[in-house]
Amino acid sequence: MGQGGASIPDEEWERFLREAEAGTSGAPEEPSARARMVARRLREEPARPEGWRAHQPARPRRGKGWYAVGLLVVVGLLIVTLFPGRVAGWFGGGGGESAPLAAESERPDQPPAREVSARPPTLEEPFRGSPAAQWGDGASELLLPAARATGWMSRQQVAQALDRTRVFLAASSLDPGVLRGERPEKAIALINPHQQDVQDYLATAFRAPSRENDPLLLFSRFAEAKVRLVGIEVKTRGRITYRQGERGAVEVTTDVTYVYPVVRAAAGSDEVARTIVRREVVMSWDDPAKVNIEPGTFSLVSYKVDTTNGGCDTFTGYLTPAFSAERAVTGSGDGPEVDPYDRSKSLDARVREGSEAGCGTATRS
Repeated sequence: MGQGGASIPDEEWERFLREAEAGTSGAPEEPSARARMVARRLREEPARPEGWRAHQPARPRRGKGWYAVGLLVVVGLLIVTLFPGRVAGWFGGGGGESAPLAAESERPDQPPAREVSARPPTLEEPFRGSPAAQWGDGASELLLPAARATGWMSRQQVAQALDRTRVFLAASSLDPGVLRGERPEKAIALINPHQQDVQDYLATAFRAPSRENDPLLLFSRFAEAKVRLVGIEVKTRGRITYRQGERGAVEVTTDVTYVYPVVRAAAGSDEVARTIVRREVVMSWDDPAKVNIEPGTFSLVSYKVDTTNGGCDTFTGYLTPAFSAERAVTGSGDGPEVDPYDRSKSLDARVREGSEAGCGTATRS
């Protein structure tokens, strides 16, 4: 159910679209994706200096009498109340003990603080030492904006489109089968089959992946024979927004960061690595009176991706995370340093910074 309006049944949704299509005059236009940006990948650096925002508690002064003791207690309680996550980090936390963050409603103005704990992630705590420890799990944690009548759609139809947008995010980047390397049939079924350039890309991407036709632009997949996910949780953080687009369409923009903890597929493997993928997918829920589209599908406007520890200049169709042995051989990338958890910059700005710069270096994982 979308926020701000109840979902309507699929049958009613499709009936509405068929009726709208029946009332068209003239041939609908063929949609085309206006932008397709090649992924930039970052190598994960094995170790980094202590973060610039790491906090070290000050040494308390000696005080006289209960007044000083009471003052310290009050200050301590205030710090715990205002900064629970940071206090957990002082005592070796960061593995999920910190208070969860509220859903992201607007672009943050700075990167998340760095965890003080230098302990590596484990099978029991795969997000330890990462800002993702405070993030939500899966697509259900991504806040849907309130629906309002926009373009050719009523409030209820906008709510339905937002619901289906979130279904696409789950089917493309969170579905367990897809993460194991299966073809993302459910996600592909939501893409307008009459959008020929996108259909050509999809047909080629899974048969012969390349820089230009890389399935990882839209989908997260790991080679099951090489790595496996740790547990069932994938941490997510991002925003879903919408506006009126071309020809009265409802244009929805999704900007989401996914954090995948993985280990080698070999039995007994316990070294946890994290692959971090940030995707921006812009989709157009088009008016069938003006665009050649099947009911219940959307046209892709643009899709972009920025990946950390997922493979650098490798186009196998799968994310290929590196572990300590591989990182010791490859070393740091030759591109700029980037914080993969920094959502204060747009993905356009992030990609421009790394344009033609080779493999960058992630400042944390």
